[in-house]
Amino acid sequence: MQINRLFEILYILLDKKAATAKALAERFEVSTRTIYRDIETLSSAGIPVYMSKGKGGGISLLPDFVLNKAVITDEEREDILSSLKAVNAVNLSKTDTALKKLSSLFGDSNPDWIEVDFSSWANPQNETVTFNTIKSAILGKRIVSFAYASAKGQQTAREVEPLKLCFKSGAWYLYGYCKSRCDFRFFKLRRIRELCLSEQNFQRKSPSQILSNENVFKEAYIKLKLKLSAEVAYRVYDEFESYDQQEDGSFIAEINYPKGKWIVYYITTFGRHCEVLEPQDVRNDVQAELQNTLKHYL
Repeated sequence: MQINRLFEILYILLDKKAATAKALAERFEVSTRTIYRDIETLSSAGIPVYMSKGKGGGISLLPDFVLNKAVITDEEREDILSSLKAVNAVNLSKTDTALKKLSSLFGDSNPDWIEVDFSSWANPQNETVTFNTIKSAILGKRIVSFAYASAKGQQTAREVEPLKLCFKSGAWYLYGYCKSRCDFRFFKLRRIRELCLSEQNFQRKSPSQILSNENVFKEAYIKLKLKLSAEVAYRVYDEFESYDQQEDGSFIAEINYPKGKWIVYYITTFGRHCEVLEPQDVRNDVQAELQNTLKHYL
């Protein structure tokens, strides 16, 4: 189609600065006469394209030409490029080509104010492979199967209709319809093993928005009130939104944490630097766990 050819000619001129009519004709498998008509069309549309004869001549754009700013604002232009760079930074999607093309079209833009890496410190390549496989399954509407380690430490076999990849609280999740549980579920990518992409397709559509301020994981939460010593101040700053620092440097902090056995594990990761103030039953559970642990070393 001519419109596609016109856009590609425009990009070639922005990228290579100049091209001959013969080279363009060979690239698009058309006659040089057709290329000349395309150049006239671009010129009529207000694109500052011109032709020069002789050695080193050809078809060129004025040096200062960029995509018409009337199309998008400067802020929108920076948002587009920065978003592409953020996605490209994870090495989870091939966006280099799009980023280079749009950078050329937009002219003097600088998306270097942001640098993002969503991958984990440990085994980032494994997560990348899992991400790309699930992405292909979502786009191709193909069912996936895998072994999954639940938060309770149970290994289960799952068959899932993958609907969306989500990033939440420092981790990637797969959201989909679990055929094994007959319900919608979130699956943490780091817990997925033996991932297989089947040939079986599905028709289910993904909801437009899944993540919100509501608790999408449908877990019951309990409010913990903890006293933390100054030695773990870095964790207080990282993990707690509500805290008060005391005169001795310690912190009184509160956090809503999912109910379950992992509450005790979470608290014990602070070691001697944490005291449970509330609720009393959690305080009792921690004391019992510590006593049981001591028995193994006595």
